[in-house]
Amino acid sequence: VFSKIFSHEALESYLPKIQLVIKDTLRAWSSNPEPINVYHEAQKLTFRMAIRVLLGFRIPDEELGRLFEVYQQFVENVFSLPVDLPFSGYRRGIRARETLQKGLEKAIQEKLQNTQGKDYADALDILIESGKEHGKELTMQELKDGTLELIFAAYATTASASTSLIMQLLKHPRVLEKLREELRSKGILHNGCICEGSLRLDNIGGLQYLDCVIKEVLRLFTPISGGYRTVLQTFELDGFQIPKGWSVMYSIRDTHDTAPVFKDVDVFDPDRFGQGRSEDKDGRFHYLPFGGGAWAVELPSPSRFELATRTFPKITLVPVVHPVDGLKVKFFGLDSNQNEILTGTDAMLGATV
Repeated sequence: VFSKIFSHEALESYLPKIQLVIKDTLRAWSSNPEPINVYHEAQKLTFRMAIRVLLGFRIPDEELGRLFEVYQQFVENVFSLPVDLPFSGYRRGIRARETLQKGLEKAIQEKLQNTQGKDYADALDILIESGKEHGKELTMQELKDGTLELIFAAYATTASASTSLIMQLLKHPRVLEKLREELRSKGILHNGCICEGSLRLDNIGGLQYLDCVIKEVLRLFTPISGGYRTVLQTFELDGFQIPKGWSVMYSIRDTHDTAPVFKDVDVFDPDRFGQGRSEDKDGRFHYLPFGGGAWAVELPSPSRFELATRTFPKITLVPVVHPVDGLKVKFFGLDSNQNEILTGTDAMLGATV
């Protein structure tokens, strides 16, 4: 199911809606006279994208804000010790999950009753159709669980990677300017704004330096430390036998830190992934990336953004990689020909979602 949800065709249909949400967010950041907390705002952004674009829910802004706060409570307590006491994090997480599922059930019911005006199949549509293809009508509980899993998959890791990207562009202005040069050369960026209709999946795929920047961000600041897999066939590793059926964990972060193919491993250097060097191609399993795309294309379009603190914050790894203070950044006004862009974005989304 996930292969269909994130297939080339599906991503192509999500992209215009994702672009709307990102542009609207950058416009709001630029109009704010105070510095913003990038990590917190990136979490709100990815949650909004998951709800409005990936799942196609028509939830009013005020209700969406409440749902986001409940979701944060759920995420903050999801890894708590399972001690079921009245004021424990575990109990708070359970209550948040119950509240969240009630909100999701309402959104799912409204979505199933109102299918007019859609111009693309979102992830929930694909999930429902996949069940029908296998001769099974998904229950409401299965739909709620699948919806929550999709939100969780998109939420923390995307916010982490987006924040890391902004921090590195602040630290390395030459990289930001080189990104802008590539976007201009491809006819995507003109006079400080993304040209109408230029942001398509095939165009993004052809942005080689953008790809290098994203890869380097995910190499140095991989949001999660690793993952789990089930052993399909008994094998031996360094003299130890690993039986079929066992769960094994692989470490993305340690792999990137120790892989011999990377030169000057602690240096942020997107060119290591360029055609002249291609360090990620020197052997298998040295580099374990994921993600990328529209966010990194839209970000160079604002005229200016700068760090709002005297020094860059330290990075914490728990529960995902993020700056300890969330990264305080002041975004300045968009270029003159962007000032009116995306007023009423939700209305435009609502017409098509």
